[in-house]
Parts: sequence; structure tokens; C-alpha cells
Amino acid sequence: MQLEESDRMWPASDRPVQFVDCSQPWNADTPPFPADEPPTVVWVKRLSSHGTNHQRISTQLHIGTHIDAPLHWREEGMDIASIPLDRLYGPVVVADISDVVCDFHVIRPADIEARVDVNPGDVLIIHTGYNRYYSGGSEPDLVRYFFKRPGGDGELADWLVEKQIRWLGVDSSSPDHPMNSNTRDWWPLVYEEAEAAMSVSPRERFPLQHQTICHVRLFQHNIPIVENLNSNVTKLIGRNAHICAFPWKFAGGEAALVRVVGFVHPE
Repeated sequence: MQLEESDRMWPASDRPVQFVDCSQPWNADTPPFPADEPPTVVWVKRLSSHGTNHQRISTQLHIGTHIDAPLHWREEGMDIASIPLDRLYGPVVVADISDVVCDFHVIRPADIEARVDVNPGDVLIIHTGYNRYYSGGSEPDLVRYFFKRPGGDGELADWLVEKQIRWLGVDSSSPDHPMNSNTRDWWPLVYEEAEAAMSVSPRERFPLQHQTICHVRLFQHNIPIVENLNSNVTKLIGRNAHICAFPWKFAGGEAALVRVVGFVHPE
């Protein structure tokens, strides 16, 4: 059913609300996280032979727009089904730092604080502009997207925890710096580029004991992470808006595909 503008009213207030789809499309061509298997979509029944259409999919969970539960990096961590619904929905602030980041940029709290105020209970989305390098983006380049993205270190992780956000969203493959990831040694040429750009050895800058620190530190405090958001997050910048990231109720799941929708209220 197609809703008219007058039908999209904010509950109990009779206020119109604009829906903003912040998710990437998902199909058999969606790029998985490096080294993961690509997805498959199989027609198991067709109208012409069975009188109905059925599909079967096989997919990794860290692909397309998805949410990571604390179980992703903690054996005793909360699974997808255990994330409270009120953790998944709330007011949103979007920090647009796309004009200050570049390949291998280390995102610092000051980058975000210069753009937005983040309060306890907010959902924080960091917009780097690197969604343009994703499949279907304006400048598709998956090596750059996965291995050269801007990302944070322990300073950012501690700040995010201190801010008591509901969840963190990024328009890239991870909030962690790619040289502080378990994928940093996969491309020797990229490693050399990072070393030249950072003027320091990535192994010295990011000790192994602090690898993927943003994931680890946030999950210690039950703060989920949503990755691979699309460019529509820019429509939420500076707006009076809420956002939701509702996955299916996946008991035992460490991650899940998710539909992320922003709700923009009248100014």
C-alpha cells in the first residue's frame, strides 16, 4: 500500500514524518567482508512449475548493511535477540567529517565534537563519505573501501563509551582503523601506502593487543555497531530525527542483516 504524505504521521502527535532509508541494497552481488564467502540466491520454486515463487539464500552476516552484537567479539557477549528494542531506536546525530578525512585518517573525538554535540542516549552516525567507494557508489573501489577507510583507535573507543551512545553507525566497513584490523597484512602494497601516509609503521602505531579496539571496547559496554550505511545518512544531518536499526530476532546470532530507517520530524 502506498501511503500518502498525510498518512505518515508521527504516533500520538499528528505530525508528518519523513522516512529516510539508510540501508544498502542486498543481493547476490553484494560484496562480503574480505575473505568471507559471497552470498548466493537460488530459486527453489517458480510459479511456472510450482505455482509459487520461493528462494533460498546463503550469506555471511557481515555483509551489506548489518548490525554487530557484542557476541561478535565476546564469548559471553549479548546476542542479536537479546539487544533491547529501546537500544535499537532513538534520537540520532550525524557527524559529517567527510571534508576532513582521507585514506588511513585516524578519526579522533575532536573530529566529531567539531561537528555535533553527542548526548547520552543518542545514536551516533559517523559520515566519512567512503560509501561512494562501495559497490553501486559513485566511485566504486572495494580495496579502498575495505582497506584504506578512515577509522578510530583507543582514544575514539573510550570517548564513544564515555558518551553512552545507543549504537554507533558508520558509512564504511568498520569504525576501526584498517591498520588496526586483522586484515591489515593482507595487501602488502596497501600496508606500504599506509606507512607512507601515516609516517609511522602501522605495527608500531597499532599494537596487536589493541586490535579492533572500537569493536572490543564498545561491546564491553553492550553498544552495538552498524556498518555499511548508505549516503542517505546525510539527510539526517542537523535535523530533528530518530533512527532505528531492527534486525530479525536472531537467538544466538553474533550479527544480522538490518534495515536502518531514519524518521525526520518537522522542524
